[in-house]
Amino acid sequence: MAAKKPNQTNLDETLSKSEAFFVKHKNAIIGAVAGIIIVVGGIYAYNNFVAKPNAEKASTLLAQGQNYFANGDYDLALNGDNRGYTGFLKIADKYSSTKAGNLARLYAGISFAQKGDAESAVKYLEKFSTSSDQMISPAALGALGNSYAKIGQVDKAIATLKKAAEKADNNTLSPIYLVQAGQLLESQNKPEEAKKLYEEVKTKYNKSAEYYTIDKYIERVTK
Repeated sequence: MAAKKPNQTNLDETLSKSEAFFVKHKNAIIGAVAGIIIVVGGIYAYNNFVAKPNAEKASTLLAQGQNYFANGDYDLALNGDNRGYTGFLKIADKYSSTKAGNLARLYAGISFAQKGDAESAVKYLEKFSTSSDQMISPAALGALGNSYAKIGQVDKAIATLKKAAEKADNNTLSPIYLVQAGQLLESQNKPEEAKKLYEEVKTKYNKSAEYYTIDKYIERVTK
């Protein structure tokens, strides 16, 4: 019989060790593989039989609430209509893990703000998870900042409005929030800080509506 080549001998030894390791630990290995299969199967089942139907149901309900919201029927939008629509509050609670549930928190917060209930507005707006959207997220932060101001948390209001302006970075929303933050700084007797925000509107957002009136704000805080 021909002698085995060194490489073949090493391969045989490696295979033998692998087989021995599997035999010794086969129960643990099989258990681990079975566990992975169960987890993957569980994720698949959850996504297809729980998460997906929940997301679809939440989206349908949210659309109904958006109609009430658009018409200014904030009580119905928040609490439901006893005709199948459950309200933003229940959507936010029951479908909290869905995108629609997250948006329900935003709508609830803004609805409370429109009703003059700033504390409830803050509660729901703080729970809203912001996204990369250049309109929704800044608008949510802007609403939160204004709600902070209404409950007397002025420093948080200013910081949040400045963050909203930075996140939006457009001629539509940013100047609004910068002017609002500037006015709050003026209320704190901080004219120099307010002036910086007004000048940012003038230099950076010269295509905005606020650009045409910003000089009067600058003049007011210029000593």
